[in-house]
Amino acid sequence: MQNEKELIKKCLKRDERAMEELYKFFSPKLFGICLRYTKNRMEAEDLLHDGFIRILNNLENYRHEGSFQGWVCKIMVTSAINYYHKNLARNHDADLEDVVNEELMEDDISSFISHNELLEMIRKLPDGYRMVFNMFAIEGYSHKEIGDMLGVSENTSKTQLLKARKALQNMIFTEKKMTYEKSA
Repeated sequence: MQNEKELIKKCLKRDERAMEELYKFFSPKLFGICLRYTKNRMEAEDLLHDGFIRILNNLENYRHEGSFQGWVCKIMVTSAINYYHKNLARNHDADLEDVVNEELMEDDISSFISHNELLEMIRKLPDGYRMVFNMFAIEGYSHKEIGDMLGVSENTSKTQLLKARKALQNMIFTEKKMTYEKSA
């Protein structure tokens, strides 16, 4: 990628080559964010497109303080949250009250499942659980910040995270139990 400041200046002038270069440079990382917040690749692609347009439309607001990549990623996470709110009426959370209440796994999860398997399990979570899990466990937001961004209470955020973790544990347990039983 050419000089970041120069590239931003060109993008502000709507230079198509510069915008394409910016997209090609950041799209792999941003697509990873999109995949974590959506249910499938098609939704992730739509979110990436919408989020990148938002990045381009807000470039003049970048103050060159801190990392440009961090700024771009924050806009994409905000776009994912907006996407969630926009689609909330269509998508109702499944009630996971019947999640098995098991002890937390003490072992390192990477010894049980691959990164891709975990990502796929996260994508299967109900929307609210997936949003809170991603924002807390991956993005590092506090429950208060999550509550403010999603329009829920801090306790709701904590509850959603707990239920997300239990659901993931149940999925991992079920998946690995079936794999074990097939090999036995």
